[in-house]
Amino acid sequence: MITVYGAYGHTGRFVVAELLRRGLVPVLAGRNGGKLHDLAAEYPELEVREASVDDPAALDRALAGADAVINAAGPFADTAGPVIEAALRAGVPYVDVAAEIEANLDTFQLYAERAEEAGAVVVPAMAFYGGLGDLLVTAAMGDWREADSAHVAYGLDSWHPTTGTRDAGAVSRRRRGGRRVRYAGGQLEYRDDAAPTGTWSFPEPAGERDVIGEFSMADIVTVPSHLAIPEVVSYMTVEAAKDLSGADTPAPVAVDELGRSAQSFVVDVRVRAGAAERRAVASGQDIYAVSAPLAVEAVQRILTGRTRAVGVASAGEIFDAADFLAALAPHIVVELDHAAAAGR
Repeated sequence: MITVYGAYGHTGRFVVAELLRRGLVPVLAGRNGGKLHDLAAEYPELEVREASVDDPAALDRALAGADAVINAAGPFADTAGPVIEAALRAGVPYVDVAAEIEANLDTFQLYAERAEEAGAVVVPAMAFYGGLGDLLVTAAMGDWREADSAHVAYGLDSWHPTTGTRDAGAVSRRRRGGRRVRYAGGQLEYRDDAAPTGTWSFPEPAGERDVIGEFSMADIVTVPSHLAIPEVVSYMTVEAAKDLSGADTPAPVAVDELGRSAQSFVVDVRVRAGAAERRAVASGQDIYAVSAPLAVEAVQRILTGRTRAVGVASAGEIFDAADFLAALAPHIVVELDHAAAAGR
């Protein structure tokens, strides 16, 4: 059994469906009893366990008998700590889909030593933002031991944020005092100036697009956690950034039987060392939907011993990155190029 905390949320529903598709048994858990029971009406065969994050005994019951827990309930500034604590008490692996930079930093800083001492596995940001970028950078690195920079460009044709995304963004902005953050010179920097803008040449059919530079996502936490790269820069297409910031941008709307939206994406990663460049490109549909196979693949690999680390570890550190990415097909299509020339 795999406890899915926040099972009724937008991403949580994709996680539940992916677990069932793989023949695994989800336990529907979360804070809102009414939403849980609404979801249970769609899955009458599944167990429901309501648990507030401020009730450790209820969280213990939510994880009782489970083999692992996937936390899909944001804001993760509120949920990650209590659910990790419950996972450590239960002695089960913890995976989350947090895109919040600050929440992911908390997980590494607060739980690394305890999790390692316990021989536990805690994998934060195992989602489109954070996990996928880290896997792509790690796979692009190949046999390189270090690099000068990693550039992660997100070519989203649109971004219809969920309520959870908006809530998480608001929490992050409050925690950093409205400033933006980047990773440069081997450390996080908080800045009050405007982010740079430019263009990025994505593979076709996306092509050359206007982007916002230093549009930092969870990659600036996951990648430096295990790779010797002093500069990690993310880019976002301007149209997606405008969607995200627009107060009237609607939530995602399903267009197929899997519940996915029509959104398409390409993630173009370029890692540079001196004059050499290596590249990895991933493409697919619906950034929320693809977080489910990322998180579930992670849990399956942890439970079957296909890991390289214990404690708090990002995707690229704990898994064989190239093999993991290959296993995501057809949800995500990945191409690696270790012979790319420098420049963009």
